[in-house]
Amino acid sequence: MTEVTDVTARPGSRRREQTRARLLDAAHEVFAEVGMDAASVEMICERAGFTRGAFYSNFESKDELFLALITQLAEAKLDEVAVRVRDLSPEALADTASLVRHVVGASIGDRMEPRLASEIRTQAMRDPRLADAYLAWQGAVRDRVEGIIQHVVDAHGLRLRLSVADAAQLLVDVSDDTCIRATLEGRPVAEVTELMNDRLERLVDVLVDRPAAPRR
Repeated sequence: MTEVTDVTARPGSRRREQTRARLLDAAHEVFAEVGMDAASVEMICERAGFTRGAFYSNFESKDELFLALITQLAEAKLDEVAVRVRDLSPEALADTASLVRHVVGASIGDRMEPRLASEIRTQAMRDPRLADAYLAWQGAVRDRVEGIIQHVVDAHGLRLRLSVADAAQLLVDVSDDTCIRATLEGRPVAEVTELMNDRLERLVDVLVDRPAAPRR
C-alpha cells in the first residue's frame, strides 16, 4: 500500500520541480532584461507560461523567488569548484596564481550573479524576513567554501595562517565586496571575473603559509 502511494506521488513531485525550474529560468531572463525591482510576478508568470496561482503555490513572494535563484546559481558554481578540487593536481599548488585559477577563480559566467546578489542584498537590508533568509544563505555558502578549503588542506597538506573557518569567511567577504564594487562601477561580467581572480589570488597568497625558501 505504501509503495503504491509513493509511486503515484512521484509525477506530481516531478511536475512541481519542473514548474519551479521554469519559474526560476523565467525570473532570470526577466531580471536580466529589466532588473529586480521592475521584474513583476506577472512578467515572470507570463514568461514561464504559468498563472499567478502556480507562482504562489511555489513561492511566497518575488523576493523568495530571487533568493531561490541566487541559491541555485551559487550551488551550481560551488559544485563546479568542488569538482575542480577533487581533480586538483600537485602542479596546481606550485604557485598561488595556479591554485586560484584552478580552484577559486572559476569564471563567473553569463548568469549575472554579481548584479543579482547585490540587488538581493539591497532588498534584504529593507526587509527583516528577507534579511534572515539572506543571512542563512550566506552561512550555507560559507559552510560550502569551508568544506572545499578543508579538503584542499587535508588532501595536499597546505598550512594556513588562519583557521579554515576564518579563511572561508574572509574569502566570502572579499567576494561579496568585489561584487558590490563591480556592480556600482557597472563593470561587465568578464571584468568582474578578472577582478575577482586578482583579489582572491592576492588573498590566498597571504592565507597560505608556504615554507620559506632556503638561503644560499
